[in-house]
Amino acid sequence: MIEIKVPELAESITEGTIAQWLKEVGEHVNQGEYIAELETDKVNVEIIAEHSGVIKEFTREPGDTVEVGEVIAVIDETGTASTAGTKEKSPSTTEKTDKSEKEVPAAKEPTADKSESPANERLLASPAARKLAREKGIDLQAVQTTDPTGRIRKHDVDAHQSKPAPQAQAPQAASNTSSTNDTKPVERIKMSRRRQTIAKRLVESQQTAAMLTTFNEVDMSAVMDVRKRRKDAFYDKHGVKLGFMSFFTKAVIGALKEFPLLNAEIQGDEIVKKNFYDIGVAVSTDDGLVVPVVRDADKLGFAGIESEISELGKKARDNKLGLSDLQGGTFTITNGGVFGSLWSTPILNAPQVGILGMHKIQWRPVAIDQENFENRPMMYIALSYDHRIVDGKEAVSFLVRIKEMLEDPETLLLEG
Repeated sequence: MIEIKVPELAESITEGTIAQWLKEVGEHVNQGEYIAELETDKVNVEIIAEHSGVIKEFTREPGDTVEVGEVIAVIDETGTASTAGTKEKSPSTTEKTDKSEKEVPAAKEPTADKSESPANERLLASPAARKLAREKGIDLQAVQTTDPTGRIRKHDVDAHQSKPAPQAQAPQAASNTSSTNDTKPVERIKMSRRRQTIAKRLVESQQTAAMLTTFNEVDMSAVMDVRKRRKDAFYDKHGVKLGFMSFFTKAVIGALKEFPLLNAEIQGDEIVKKNFYDIGVAVSTDDGLVVPVVRDADKLGFAGIESEISELGKKARDNKLGLSDLQGGTFTITNGGVFGSLWSTPILNAPQVGILGMHKIQWRPVAIDQENFENRPMMYIALSYDHRIVDGKEAVSFLVRIKEMLEDPETLLLEG
């Protein structure tokens, strides 16, 4: 028998939660096949079978918290796969079940969570759909799919959840003192491990850092003009679109070189100034916000930055980010503008001491001089910083420098 254990994840991660089993007891697996999805504080990790054989036993269930090195499954290298590919009942269990059914002909009460019943396990459903159904307590058998192959996908579960539930008639109140809240529908959703970690880290960041935010606005006319003139040739040459993020990343790196304390962190009573530029880019996913890191961004050109951001964003949305994609980072950029935000105060991504918030580009009348106005594409930008090591003068000057470089984007090409 071969034991399947939770592998080493990362230095800072010692446990995870079993999100789902990708195989069934009695099913044959080949060496290197994925058998389970493990949800950690940062990413979901797929656990592979290091030996071929038949799955004999799962020692833990979906939703269980497991530690690194813990046995979660057993594989029989000489076993034969069962035809059903599901857990076989022992004779005693079968006899008890048959006897129970004869003695108690009444129907069984439905369980609170049917999303992972044996019938559901045999349904064709994507991992994201199974996970959502499990979290919402939805019976996958009741979900209708639009996929011609019959595979249930996440949007099918979303659509099923949005359907109004049949209203059960409330029983007659025992007295006039009954609370009206007793009849109001509520829904309890267990927070995922990642959401719990996000909540914990954000609260810790606000409680430990002397966080302050300063604002400015940028006239995006020059950047938009460059993109308009160069986007087709840029795409033809590099195979990637010329977006705004490469301009902002370049501007941030240029400003960090002038104001290095914003590229530092506090360790005890020491300030650790970093002479490299690993820029985190916040990406929103169905499971929460993640911040993959563009390594050595100062050594990349516009095309290299756009390619890295595009690839990391795709991996984040497909839940394929590795721990190495998320570790480290010296400064973070977050773009709430893609969701329509005009103004926000981003929270620091500890232990970093600076984060830049981008917002929606909005056409507004801008005073050109004392007599003339023009409509210009304007963006508010926000810098949150740790006031323990960054003074207001440095923070404001940093943000002004970013504004200057974006309003004269040719300077971005001159920053070494």
